[in-house]
Amino acid sequence: QVQLVESGGGLVQAGESLRLSCAASGLTSNMVTMGWFRQAPGKEREFVGVSWRGSRIYYADSVKGRFTISRDNAKSTVYLQMNDLRPEDTAVYYCAADSNLILSSMRTPRLYNYWGQGTLVAVSS
Repeated sequence: QVQLVESGGGLVQAGESLRLSCAASGLTSNMVTMGWFRQAPGKEREFVGVSWRGSRIYYADSVKGRFTISRDNAKSTVYLQMNDLRPEDTAVYYCAADSNLILSSMRTPRLYNYWGQGTLVAVSS
């Protein structure tokens, strides 16, 4: 059974940093695609970034240059380092995993099979 557990969210001021973690269990391969998404109140879940099959990393334009995804395969954990946070980054952040995504699908939440419970990031101005 696959389980994803996020941690590291919190309340920060604009310009500060946070690092989110997503600990995975039950995944049988380090080639699994691990994505980060976020959902603000009243909005749809949106793509933040992805470690695609453990080989390539992509980011949404809105976070490029500020957020960094890294992966520790020995710990089965993916990280989202968020720097220079802005009030518009406020959302519940989710990690997601899937073994079979093709590259063109990596930004589509509904195509991921496994999801964490989410962690709240709130950025005050």
